[in-house]
Amino acid sequence: MSDKIVLLGSGELGKELVIALKRLGQFVIACDSYAGAPAMQVADEFEVIDMLDGDALDKVVAKHQPKLIVPEIESIRTERFYSYEKQGYTVVPSAKAANFTMNRKLIRDLAAKDLGVRTAPYQYATSLEEFKSAVAKIGMPCVAKPLMSSSGKGQSVIKTEADIEKSWQYALDGSRGDLMEVIVEGFIDFHTEITLLTVTQNNGPTLFCAPIGHRQDRGDYMESWQPCAIRSKDLKEAQDMCAKVTEALTGAGIWGVEFFIANDGVYFSELSPRPHDTGMVTLAGTQNLSEFELHARTILGLPIPEITQERAGVSAVILAEAESSETPVFTGISEAIKDPKTDIRIFGKPTTRLYRRMGVTLAYDEINTDMDALRKKATDCASKVSVK
Repeated sequence: MSDKIVLLGSGELGKELVIALKRLGQFVIACDSYAGAPAMQVADEFEVIDMLDGDALDKVVAKHQPKLIVPEIESIRTERFYSYEKQGYTVVPSAKAANFTMNRKLIRDLAAKDLGVRTAPYQYATSLEEFKSAVAKIGMPCVAKPLMSSSGKGQSVIKTEADIEKSWQYALDGSRGDLMEVIVEGFIDFHTEITLLTVTQNNGPTLFCAPIGHRQDRGDYMESWQPCAIRSKDLKEAQDMCAKVTEALTGAGIWGVEFFIANDGVYFSELSPRPHDTGMVTLAGTQNLSEFELHARTILGLPIPEITQERAGVSAVILAEAESSETPVFTGISEAIKDPKTDIRIFGKPTTRLYRRMGVTLAYDEINTDMDALRKKATDCASKVSVK
């Protein structure tokens, strides 16, 4: 008999998760703030609600009485999750994890102060004056981020005095939810930025996927590749940090844990308690189980005998070029995937806005392939697709 699962957030990551859950016989209710969201297109039922409205959340949970409540985005009234757990519902991975990771302040203080994990130096600010003071304490260059945001929204680098007020406003504009607070971080001189997908299980050991390298632009991921070559010492250090932080946050599921790799070692950046956008590279068959299949198995309590690296892969994003409320039209798909060992995923978002992520192209080859050449292949494929 299938279990009812309420999915809070119905973007492209949620869509792939629903597909994985449906293949395992589950019944999914997809929720988001607008109709026609990607995950709604493949779910059994859907609800259109403001997930920052706690009463609306309560009504959905009471109506469907799901076995699992699975958050897929940050902008949710997460404090209600504690009440749901007391009522006997399972929040994925846990109410504590959802609340801590939806807020950079909670997760950063947990990692740096409580667990002693190495991070960039940081300060918080709730006003422009506090922000200026924080920048002065941290020093330039530094990075400003909203405490609650997704996919790098509202993130900028402050290099000169002229950048300060612009970065403050940009961070506020990029904040999700109603939390108007900003974190200022020291700039890490890193050579590699990775995501380490980490799987925690209720009845099994913590597992790690091969590291995923990624490149960002405007604070948002543009391409990701797996495996990403890093020193074994750095990988072990990152895995130890992942195990420590996820154990403190509790619960079963997949976590996208981000790190900066510098010459002097590994710095914890942040984490998401769910499939990660950079992990879309696993849709290229880089692993025996994609990040979505891993999450589905884990939250359902199904066994994961092993995670194996099957081949090298790259994902490259397809972005919208303008804002429009009309149904997007894609051109160039045939040209984009005419070469062997390429693929594409169109997310099915009903409208566009400038730089909105509308799909990804995928390229893959043998594990020991030239990764630079494979990255170029994937980005070239993406460049051939236009969204009108």
